[in-house]
Amino acid sequence: MFESLQEGLSGALRTLTGKGTLSEANMREGLRLVEQALLEADVSYEVVQEFVEHVGEQAVGERVLKSLNPSQQVVGIVHQALIDLMGPVDHSLHLKPDLTVLMLCGLQGSGKTTTCGKLANLLKQRGRQPFLVAADLQRPAAIHQLHVLGEQLGVPVYSEEGSKDAVAVCLNGVKRARSLGAGQVVILDTAGRLHVDQELMDELSRIDRKIEPDQVFLVVDAMTGQDAVRSAKAFNEALELDGLVMTKLDGDARGGAALSVKAVTGVPIKYMGVGEHLDALEEFHPDRLAGRILGMGDVLTLVEQAQQKLDQDEVAAAEARLRKGEFTLDDFRRMLTQARKLGPLGKIMSMIPGMSGLTKQLDEEGVDHEQDMKRIFGIIDSMTPPERRHPARLIDQSRRRRIAAGAGVEPHEVNELVKSFDAMSGMMKDMAGMGLRDRMRKINELQQGGFLDPGARLSKAKVGTGKRLTSAEKAKLRKQREKELRKRKREERGGHGTDAKPWGKQP
Repeated sequence: MFESLQEGLSGALRTLTGKGTLSEANMREGLRLVEQALLEADVSYEVVQEFVEHVGEQAVGERVLKSLNPSQQVVGIVHQALIDLMGPVDHSLHLKPDLTVLMLCGLQGSGKTTTCGKLANLLKQRGRQPFLVAADLQRPAAIHQLHVLGEQLGVPVYSEEGSKDAVAVCLNGVKRARSLGAGQVVILDTAGRLHVDQELMDELSRIDRKIEPDQVFLVVDAMTGQDAVRSAKAFNEALELDGLVMTKLDGDARGGAALSVKAVTGVPIKYMGVGEHLDALEEFHPDRLAGRILGMGDVLTLVEQAQQKLDQDEVAAAEARLRKGEFTLDDFRRMLTQARKLGPLGKIMSMIPGMSGLTKQLDEEGVDHEQDMKRIFGIIDSMTPPERRHPARLIDQSRRRRIAAGAGVEPHEVNELVKSFDAMSGMMKDMAGMGLRDRMRKINELQQGGFLDPGARLSKAKVGTGKRLTSAEKAKLRKQREKELRKRKREERGGHGTDAKPWGKQP
């Protein structure tokens, strides 16, 4: 999400963090790069000009230039400006105790019907009773799609076969929902078009006048960039929108629409679609998204997803075992299985402060996180229960070969996993008694101290030599490590075969 924008802004701000002192001249140069990054991310030109002017007024002030850490002050100013640009947002759906009507509209292809299902799923999780109304009569497949989603969720769907009057369908649907009793939340899936036209707006305006929905949401596709902003402006002029649902944000590397739409239309983004599954709908928090854009992570969203998607009993049991000083490869496997429920590993790492740069580095090196995880599972499953409990103590050369044959990997990969687990085991035990804030601080310290290396392996914490090495000394040590690695691999293979790639980088 927003990879190119994050890279551009991070590069612009790095030009400032490398300065010993900041002057008005180099501050202006940094802001020029910020402006360039925003324009390349397809943010509206007018919005960019106002944003840079606002940041510049605060960043070039005497208070910032003469502060102890001016570059951090600038990052803080940009962070707050991003929050102000996208917010504030009222996430409440303002649900009433008797009957609430939510109207969703949007162009074809924006993901409107799927969003109806996602919103219904969200309401069910919150203990409400959603009721879907298929009022998109322009696209017959939309009615069938809504019925399929209703069956998947166990939610009633109202439709009228052969009807040509969307207003009548909505009126009858609301009437049916009211007959089911209090607490119903009606979601109207209205018609879409390939583009904004008068016929579409007239139909939506009639539904708005007759039904008087409590909230009107526009579903827009983030991938369409400034076209999404223009369509949002047109819909808002016709309907007075209460909020936007921006879909496909997980595939939007630029982010221009998300940063522009509130400033241009005055309508906030309430929810964002971050995947195809029915649970891939999240509240839009400008402060959290600003943190992600600037590489600060998004721990709050990660915690919320963990509470919703993870088996809390299993998490509690694992925590109890850690407190007793127990952490085996079986625990490690269960931990990875739980983590997969939160989404792709790269996405999870990007939410942890300090990890976004490591994620990018791993991607550039071609590391396939999912494939690595499957390989790890295969190695662990090929071990005996005692080996999984005490891998470093029990797994010798002959056992390595047996495990590797069972998992379909090379013996050195088994060795790398055992070494990585040995290092991780100590780290997990250290973090067992910590709160969330302390755990995040510990992860940051480990990453900054080189404990987590770019090859997706863990290593024992390095002990400093007390002096800074020259480039020649570093190169000499690197060659020595590579030589030792090749020697160890030959020994593991009995002195035969060619060198293999390090664990974690197999194709």
